[in-house]
Amino acid sequence: MSTPVLRSVHVHPVKAMRALSRTEAEVQPWGLAHDRRWTVVDAGGKIVTQRRHPRMALATAEPLPGGGVALSAPGHPTLEVEVPTPTATITVEIFDGFVEAVPAGTEAAAWLSAYLEQDTRLVHMDAPEHRRPVDPAYALPGETVSFADGYPLLATTTASLDALNSLIARGDHAHEGPLPMNRFRPNLVIEGTDPWAEDDWTRLAVGEVTFRVARPCGRCVVTTTNQLTAERGKEPLRSLALHRKRDGRTIFGQNLVPEHRGTVRVGDPVKILD
Repeated sequence: MSTPVLRSVHVHPVKAMRALSRTEAEVQPWGLAHDRRWTVVDAGGKIVTQRRHPRMALATAEPLPGGGVALSAPGHPTLEVEVPTPTATITVEIFDGFVEAVPAGTEAAAWLSAYLEQDTRLVHMDAPEHRRPVDPAYALPGETVSFADGYPLLATTTASLDALNSLIARGDHAHEGPLPMNRFRPNLVIEGTDPWAEDDWTRLAVGEVTFRVARPCGRCVVTTTNQLTAERGKEPLRSLALHRKRDGRTIFGQNLVPEHRGTVRVGDPVKILD
């Protein structure tokens, strides 16, 4: 087995929109720079993701200088959105918790509402250092997270994807495979490991940055969504449910918490510390 390396880096400036590949990224305590500092909410303040709107996979948010984003989607004009002034916040419901966020302007709300055909608005996390704590059952005091599902970063391995695709090929929906890694929307993709080696990791270093492994990532219906077409199938959830179920959750990848700031780069060596 070769020395593991970082194969690719991905950020998602607006939660649930298209992933963007990067050659390097700054690691901040709450996640990669430009990763999920924005999210979409409905009229009641509940987050809107690909779970409810698969078409979000076709929308793109490109980072702008200063932290803003340029929104684009098929059939809709590009809209540049600046970071809103944090003069007032709204309460956002994200899964089983609540967080204060700053709403963007009416233009962004109109753009999103037209695209998603639902009353929605865009909000920004202005102070990630204290807005949303990581699940205390898996965190150290003071650790926070952006609008990611629950942890600052998600890492996956190419060897485990290959193993999963082999399972899919032997299943009753083999025609859906092989699946690409973008189904799992990771931040860091590592190559050069054994399949499922990440099950045993507790700490690792990627280049100059060290991370604590918080817990395996439970997977949802988003993984069944083709990120290029927004069409849905049955895999990989069917195969994960048969072969990769832990504590009632189908799992793929590991949630990470950075131990300090730094920069990760494609090609960085990956060392398993514990």
